[in-house]
Amino acid sequence: MIDWFFATLKQYPEIAIFLALALGYYFGKFTFKGIGLGSVTATLIAGVIIGQIGITINQPLKAFSFLMFLFAVGYGVGPQFVRGIASNGLPQAIFSAVQCVFSLAACVIIAKIAGYDLGYAAGFYSGSQTISAAMGLSTDAINRLGLPPDQAKTMLDSMPIAYAVTYMFGTMGSAIVIAVLGPKLLGIDLVAACKDYEEKFGGGKKQVGGPGTGWYQRVLRAYKVRAGGKAVGLRVIEAEALVPNTRLFILRVRRGGEIIEATADVVLKEGDVVVVAGDREVIVKALQGAEEVEDRELLAIPVEGIDVLVTNKAVDGKTLGDLADRPEARGVFVRKITRGATATDIPIMAGTEINRGDLLTLVGRTQDVAAATRMLGVADRPTDITDMAFVGAAIVIGGLIGSLMFKVSGVPLTLSTAGGALIAGIIGGWLRSVRPKFGRIPTPTVWFMNSVGLNIFIAVVGISAGPGFVNGLKTQGIGLFLWGVAATSIPLILGMFIAKYVFKFHDALNLGIVSGSRTTTASLGLVCDQAKSQIPALGYTVTYAVGNTLLTIWGMVIIMLMS
Repeated sequence: MIDWFFATLKQYPEIAIFLALALGYYFGKFTFKGIGLGSVTATLIAGVIIGQIGITINQPLKAFSFLMFLFAVGYGVGPQFVRGIASNGLPQAIFSAVQCVFSLAACVIIAKIAGYDLGYAAGFYSGSQTISAAMGLSTDAINRLGLPPDQAKTMLDSMPIAYAVTYMFGTMGSAIVIAVLGPKLLGIDLVAACKDYEEKFGGGKKQVGGPGTGWYQRVLRAYKVRAGGKAVGLRVIEAEALVPNTRLFILRVRRGGEIIEATADVVLKEGDVVVVAGDREVIVKALQGAEEVEDRELLAIPVEGIDVLVTNKAVDGKTLGDLADRPEARGVFVRKITRGATATDIPIMAGTEINRGDLLTLVGRTQDVAAATRMLGVADRPTDITDMAFVGAAIVIGGLIGSLMFKVSGVPLTLSTAGGALIAGIIGGWLRSVRPKFGRIPTPTVWFMNSVGLNIFIAVVGISAGPGFVNGLKTQGIGLFLWGVAATSIPLILGMFIAKYVFKFHDALNLGIVSGSRTTTASLGLVCDQAKSQIPALGYTVTYAVGNTLLTIWGMVIIMLMS
């Protein structure tokens, strides 16, 4: 039975790839205190084990999956990458570039000291900096050097060895260095820093409860306007202003037997019954002496919760406080802000800036939400249809441009087809955020292209390198691991001090910015846990977009520098 199974895998290598994916995704999901192998490393290990039986896989599949993955990466980070380069995210973008240079320089220096060949250097860089995508560009770069086939294969087989040995500390170590050692080295009190930031930018205290609990934040209630009350004779907008510094709205009025939609200029009269919408805490305190009325028909207001993709240039960079003062925002509340390729949840504060490409979840009356949607951009309604014409054309154009080669002082320079696909994705993602009539790729599809595309590539790498993996691990193991610890830690420590004392970022954002620059989501989660706040996430998105792009491209650059 075993012999038949092995023979079948050799005859049908596509089954071996799916087996590596199944094992990788299954074992990659297990974590201890938030830290685990992850699907990429688990798939690589599974591929290496399966590859011990000697399986040959056609290379076009590896290249296809990697181009799909890189396009998805670029598409996801495009809006934030362009914004970071072109607008007020520039300081964070520049710092991210500096952090990426530190990461590259540390790996090049250590690789030269340790005497690693190109394959070990590329895998060492990818693993210690936890940037799996860089291995694809390193592979392209090695293949373009014109080396003898046996020498090139030896280097390519050594790449996953160095990656696997250094990746674990690259993941866990970066989280520990940034989130545990970082505050101590910089003298930062994260909890106090986040509270200070919230006070400066209009953050409220974090509420207990919400979805899945009996408490909910916003309510609709009906109250009777008393004779001689403060609201008698006032327009709706003036009555709403009786409770200052809050977002409280009158949405409907029952006058006699008639129900009136409450526009801002409707004048209130005694005996009217009004529907008031707002935060539960505000309504309870402000209207505790008012006469509440049970009126099911009046309270049966059509409401809607909808995701809105911000595409309007006029609102780009505006704060929630600025937007709340606009007529189109009347009666509408923001439930959630999601930003960037990692779908980072952004804190909802008066001083929070809204960027093109953000996804805002709005709630309110159907007509009010529609008005706010027109002000912000377009409704991002659920769909399972991908604009594959756009995806295919973009990858073709990017690949053709990336395939061009130029010689500078006799040195061949090229983006490679992989680099071209990445750039095409960045441009395509940015275009989608400003011209949303084309280029739609639903979030589940982006995930599939990103995660499965990368893991197919990694599975092929592991299976192909399997026979030589064990021997390489025996000869390079402990020394490679210790060098990886240095390559992971030194750039991060330098970056934290540069961020604090040169760029002078707010202490609440500092470690989130460093996490984004090194694209280490594990450390961001740990930083937010330590801070007991999502404020550090505000520094993650722009730096992640720039860092993810540059660290991936460094996979090609490190081969150029080492060769």
